[in-house]
Amino acid sequence: MNSDGLEAVSLRLRRRILETSHAARIPHLGSCLSCVDLLVCLYWDILEIDSSRPDAPDRDRFVLSKGHAAPALFQVLAERDFYPKERLAAFGVNGSVFHEHPPAPAHLPGVEAATGSLGHGMPMALGMALAARMTGRSYRCYALISDGECNEGTIWEAAMLAAAQAVDNLCVVVDFNGWQATGRSREVMRIDPLEDKWEAFGWHVVMIDGHDFSAMAGAFEACAATRGQPSVVIAHTVKGKGVSFMEDDNNWHYRTPNEDELRLALEELQDHR
Repeated sequence: MNSDGLEAVSLRLRRRILETSHAARIPHLGSCLSCVDLLVCLYWDILEIDSSRPDAPDRDRFVLSKGHAAPALFQVLAERDFYPKERLAAFGVNGSVFHEHPPAPAHLPGVEAATGSLGHGMPMALGMALAARMTGRSYRCYALISDGECNEGTIWEAAMLAAAQAVDNLCVVVDFNGWQATGRSREVMRIDPLEDKWEAFGWHVVMIDGHDFSAMAGAFEACAATRGQPSVVIAHTVKGKGVSFMEDDNNWHYRTPNEDELRLALEELQDHR
């Protein structure tokens, strides 16, 4: 799909994420909106997947390590026909599988791991990548992590192991929106220089604009062609991307829109069609 088509999908999903967040009173809107474009690029242009065979042994694996962005992933999977969109009406309902974080894979097709405790999803993706090698399969594994998640020691333990084992079928994507729960990620912990850190750990590193579909496609293609080392795509994004009064405002990490805010946000997104 070309960039215009991908942008149209992202716009449609942004609207749905806002509507479900408002209806269910479930937050993390800023974190969802920053990574929507990355998810759309992966699920429409990169991942080798088939919604009619969600458990196919040779499918590519995607792990949402930043599990609090699950509302975005749910919309993506529904749009790719892993389940009917109507099921998302149960988002946030007691007893539903659709909540703030992805459920166990047995409960929802398309989900590869239950995540939410930061720092765990990437090591699981590494394990899946190693399993492909052990079983002689060719699938690739992707993990989407946040910049704040780079505070976790398990990220760097997995990074060392992946480099030591030359796991070149693993690609980590860092949603670098500049924020975490309590403040600017650069101020909470010293994560800079992030590119140099990953390179020092033995990874192939690509830095891109995480809202530029052409740049994303080129980065993922370069990672797939890399041999002998794992790859990381550091994607610079905007928290709350797409809604002017939410962009780069960390209050939307925990807030949900009221009726007036929802109307204004949907009008903005409508205007950009």
